Amino acid sequence: MDDPRKTDTSIFPDPVYKETVLRPLFDGAKAHHVEGFRAIDRAHLVMLAETGILNKEQAAAVAEALEAIDRDVDVSKLTYTGEVEDFFFLIEKELKARLGPDLAGRLHTARSRNDIDHTLFKLGLKERIDILLHKAQGLLGALIAAAEREKDTLIVAYTHGQPAQPTTFGHYLSAVIEVLIRDIERVHAAREIVDLSPMGAAAITTSGFPIDRMRVAELLGFSAPLQNSYSCIAAVDYTTATYGAMELMFLHLGRPIQDLQFWTSFEVGQVYVPNALVQISSIMPQKRNPVPIEHLRHLASQTFGRARAMLDVMHNTPFTDMNDSEGETQGMGYQAFDSAYRVLDLLAALVSQIRIDPKRVAANIRRSCITITELADSLVRREGLSFREGHEIAAAVARAVVAADGDLATDGYPAFIEAFEKSTGRKTLMDAETFAELVSPEHFVAVRTRFGGPAPEPLAAALESYRQQARDFAERAERNAERRTRAAHELSEKFAALMEQA
Repeated sequence: MDDPRKTDTSIFPDPVYKETVLRPLFDGAKAHHVEGFRAIDRAHLVMLAETGILNKEQAAAVAEALEAIDRDVDVSKLTYTGEVEDFFFLIEKELKARLGPDLAGRLHTARSRNDIDHTLFKLGLKERIDILLHKAQGLLGALIAAAEREKDTLIVAYTHGQPAQPTTFGHYLSAVIEVLIRDIERVHAAREIVDLSPMGAAAITTSGFPIDRMRVAELLGFSAPLQNSYSCIAAVDYTTATYGAMELMFLHLGRPIQDLQFWTSFEVGQVYVPNALVQISSIMPQKRNPVPIEHLRHLASQTFGRARAMLDVMHNTPFTDMNDSEGETQGMGYQAFDSAYRVLDLLAALVSQIRIDPKRVAANIRRSCITITELADSLVRREGLSFREGHEIAAAVARAVVAADGDLATDGYPAFIEAFEKSTGRKTLMDAETFAELVSPEHFVAVRTRFGGPAPEPLAAALESYRQQARDFAERAERNAERRTRAAHELSEKFAALMEQA
């Protein structure tokens, strides 16, 4: 049998491979990574000049050619022809046309598409993570403001889908705030992993040239180079850390969104959504449909699903440079950011505008006897009973009030006297006025002064701690933005200085 290597006359690229792989990759680079390519080329060139790997004349000529490519080539109008393999080779082709093959090829000294690609993807992720953090911090601010506004506003808290105890809307929102703070911390932690430059790793093992990896990282706005060069091209934990943090954030946000859907239902109705966020039925004029909540729910689920898909793609891949983590996968992940931004903006707007309907809350509290736990607690403190005995008395009172469709504060006292005497064999020390106060929702909240409770003191302390954490996040974002701006300015200056040497 003939050796196929000797008889193979085919020419790269195969037409089907061109259309199914190379064209989509080229279009993805056009859409997402042009500025990243530009910055990497310029930072690498500045480093080659500063280390003496290229002399001044060589560096100046390459710099002028790169500037000419930026001026002459309208990337948005490029159509993939297959003449070059990808966007990287397009730039190299343009350099060769202006400089000749020898000088053009010198820009690629001590680098590879491997370290270039992962640097591109990290630059793209950092930009998107910073937007995500900005919007998440906007939601955090909206939640803190709403919790402060609603710190004394009573609501019914539910467990297992049933009315459980009264608390305040501010207390509920504070719980959401704490989870969001932890989610933002996870995104910041992921960003720190992303913020390590792979440039200088080359294909796998760095280079024998005296490159300065720290300098390239600095010019590109990274905090430092990623130390191990094999890790630079193999460890895609910067991807999994980012999308793992996003997956958790939007899983967690979906839960209070679901509560809002339930709380705005006609039967519960403790949350009122203003007209600006309500759509009217096309056929039923009486209906107020708070559809932004539905959009929030499915968009949060889409974001979660897209982020989770990124983790699935990385599953069981080899610990090496591989296409599974590269162009098209990164582009797929960007869709998670697109829907994430929409959720964060819309939820912040919704939280800022919804209000609690006090009449519906009061009616639901009356119907459900949810303050009865405090009666049991008060019997322990005031009458010296065990909690179990107090609980049984309180349960009997609740059953009697619910059966009569009564009001606990006004109708529960006779049932209480009867249950108390039957259980203890003596008369209670509690009069009707005291009973009514003890089973009021205001009293229920006011006495829960323990750390983390809904009473004014612990809730005020909690809100102040959230405000401080929000300030810390803002300062961290400002430092990152300053480093990014400083790096871009220095790269621009150093690149311009190279051309001045021509």
